[in-house]
Amino acid sequence: MTRPPMPNPAGPEWPADAVLYQIYPQSYADSDGDGIGDFAGLTARLEYLAWLGVSAVWLTPCFDSPFRDAGYDVRDYLTTAARYGSNEELAKLTDAARRYGIRVVLDLVAGHTSDQHPWFLASADDPADHRYIWSDRAAEGFVASPGRRAGWYRPNFFDCQPALNYGYARQDPAEPWRQPIDAEGPRANRAALRETMAQWLAAGVSGFRVDMASSLVKDDPGFTETGRLWREMRGWLAERHPDAILLAEWGDPAVSVPMGFHGDFFLHFGGPGDGAALRSLWHNGTGTVDETWPPAACYFDADGAGSMETFVAAWQRTVDALADAPGSGHAILPTANHDLSRLACGPRTGEQLAPAFAFQLTWPSVPAVYYGDEIGMRYVPGLPDKEGSVLGPQYNRAGSRTPMQWDSGPNAGFSTAPADRLYLPVDPAADRPDVATQRADTGSLLHVVRRLIALRRSHPALGTHGSLEVLHTGYPLVYLRGGRFLVVVNPRREPARFALEQRHVPRTALIAHGVHTDPDGTVHAEGFSYAVFEL
Repeated sequence: MTRPPMPNPAGPEWPADAVLYQIYPQSYADSDGDGIGDFAGLTARLEYLAWLGVSAVWLTPCFDSPFRDAGYDVRDYLTTAARYGSNEELAKLTDAARRYGIRVVLDLVAGHTSDQHPWFLASADDPADHRYIWSDRAAEGFVASPGRRAGWYRPNFFDCQPALNYGYARQDPAEPWRQPIDAEGPRANRAALRETMAQWLAAGVSGFRVDMASSLVKDDPGFTETGRLWREMRGWLAERHPDAILLAEWGDPAVSVPMGFHGDFFLHFGGPGDGAALRSLWHNGTGTVDETWPPAACYFDADGAGSMETFVAAWQRTVDALADAPGSGHAILPTANHDLSRLACGPRTGEQLAPAFAFQLTWPSVPAVYYGDEIGMRYVPGLPDKEGSVLGPQYNRAGSRTPMQWDSGPNAGFSTAPADRLYLPVDPAADRPDVATQRADTGSLLHVVRRLIALRRSHPALGTHGSLEVLHTGYPLVYLRGGRFLVVVNPRREPARFALEQRHVPRTALIAHGVHTDPDGTVHAEGFSYAVFEL
């Protein structure tokens, strides 16, 4: 397939060196005691993020919403949700963050709205309105009209999320609702997308993570028209807001970055094997953790039953795909996110976490830390459905959305509200980790993560710019960064050894726990160990 040239192929430089931190705002910090996190609470915690070494935060949707899907059902793109604060308070947050050297990225729900959005209410009453996809007959996946308009609409996810009409790549006379991409409705929606981005960029945000980024143009083989749309948006950004970025929720950087995005996440879905790459690392894909854990072998498993081969192969495929447009974008490796179980879940709640971070923060992807993973916050099973968190009998996302644990006091320092008014309950475990305790303990996971971030920022060869040579994909994992730094990671409980070539024998340990080398080049890695050496 021939693609149009990538607009501004280099893009802004800052994402290449970013350490991204995802925040679920309703669970991060509550400033007014109503039990829900807000902009002011987040602003008050910026010092912590700067101390940790974070350079960009991504906020899940903070627009006005009925919150039937935790804000991914937008009622007004141009107004913040009252629970978080006003538009002006978001602007104050972005200003304060920038003074700490931290950029703010918003979540953009581009493919659908809430069924309470004024656009949809108008469309449900007017047969001439084509902002959404309407059928004059019952069709698979369509939902009956709630308004005076006869017919059925197409949702994007839940029924309360009607899909915006960006057109169909292929028409079919038997399905007259398939409008072309240049019809009036699709043109209006593309214009509204630019209007939304322009307003928030003017308020000081630095870009957007796009929810369900591949879902806009329907029936689009090879995502040809979807890619054309996003390259159009990137061209507009490059001209009007050259320092801003677009990140995709696509799950396959090899496909999405050439479509126009500055970055995309390895996810538990998407790409070859439907998310097999991320699941092969830490299988925190979906659902309630029980005695069947892990549901499949993963490398970061205490029993040592996994392999890095799947991930390394996916990484090489991604590198090869991005080589066609050097500097155009990056693969992002998350610890977790709001849709999948935390890094600390099942039996992986202690000693394996530091080796996992040692890997994530020295691999040439952009690291994304999900809030609280840096202290080992745990997935909390058994919670009630909250704002659409339950997607199946074994899939409740609420367990990864519990309040940030700031200290050992009431409500873990998240809020002064009564416990029964909190957005979600805090982790009830007596030994739950918290920031204050770990910040006071230089041997804690939090300090390990902070030191690894500082090491990455001090040595560009450990970031996205440095070369990668994988020396061993078994236990321990051994790889070379920038021809100068040797990384060793052993996340299983049993010790492991590896024989280095003499030219790879390290000289200095920059950070090490349980790893040493003999003069003959044999690496000895104790259980749950990690190290970064300089050659």
